[in-house]
Amino acid sequence: MSCRLPILLTLTAAFLAAPAGAQSPEAFFRGRQITFLIGAGAGGGYDAYYRTFARHVTRHIPGAPVLVPKNMPAASGLAAANTLYASAERDGTTIAAFPNNIPMDPLFGNPGARYDARKLNWLGSMGKLENICATWITSEVTTIAQARQREVIVAGAGATSNSVIMPRVLNALVGTRFKVVPGYDPGSGMTLALESGETEGVCGLSWSTIKAARPHWIADHKLNVLVQLGLTKLAELPQVPSALDLVSDPVSKQVLELILIRQESGRPIAAPPGVPAERLAALRRAFDETMTDPEFLADAAKAELEIEPLNAGEMAMLLAEAYATPREIVRQAAQLIEPPGQK
Repeated sequence: MSCRLPILLTLTAAFLAAPAGAQSPEAFFRGRQITFLIGAGAGGGYDAYYRTFARHVTRHIPGAPVLVPKNMPAASGLAAANTLYASAERDGTTIAAFPNNIPMDPLFGNPGARYDARKLNWLGSMGKLENICATWITSEVTTIAQARQREVIVAGAGATSNSVIMPRVLNALVGTRFKVVPGYDPGSGMTLALESGETEGVCGLSWSTIKAARPHWIADHKLNVLVQLGLTKLAELPQVPSALDLVSDPVSKQVLELILIRQESGRPIAAPPGVPAERLAALRRAFDETMTDPEFLADAAKAELEIEPLNAGEMAMLLAEAYATPREIVRQAAQLIEPPGQK
């Protein structure tokens, strides 16, 4: 009997452990709390999108867990990405949403990106970012050609924000003369600077964010939109030139296209590496179902949020394309996004 005891104890332990490992996603998620890291500040455009998502996605996750948003804006979302990759629970109880720079920051050599974007388990992206450069209605600069002729002071947020990067990219590739004043709060700080005349314009601000946060700017024609920055043109701005159309050099165009890929996965959401396959599949289905949920879409429309989702497969294809770019093109793009003096 004594020699059988260890065997019996081992078999009993295995029997008791088996149901936990074999739990269905519904059984696992029921009664649990999912931490939802938001790599952006409270009250901004990203936050509006991700909190709208959070209000609806749990209906589509088996077991209907509670989703708890937690803003983690440090370092333009890098803190949230590093946390998700390195220290978050890998059982499906932590997911995160990011600014558009996160999927490609490792490619461009950002030293703060301590994660492999291709190993994160992407659920999808809620929409693209179509950035624009614009001046306030009182400015004499109303076209991109005029922005090539004289200096235009524009408000910028942090060093890795689109509002700082995009003016630098245009100056280098298109010949504009934007002068960035960085350090503004990415929400109200930048918009108040523009409205008060403290700066003349802004470059690298999402058109969808403007529509959601400052719809009266568009309704009252408060902006001179100089150029749009996207792989495709916005239907709402047919007369506004695309930056890609202003670049004739083939290599420079490749560099700009790579930089603009960052915007295609504009509002991405991911789970950490190592999430069990069935739970990951359940989270991805929940994302896809939420993107077509009539209640979610009505809520988003009410807040004037544009939903142009990419699913997990489309995210993977986009990143595969970006990370397969020739090294020299990546190097030139990285110099514009992360100048050596700022690393």
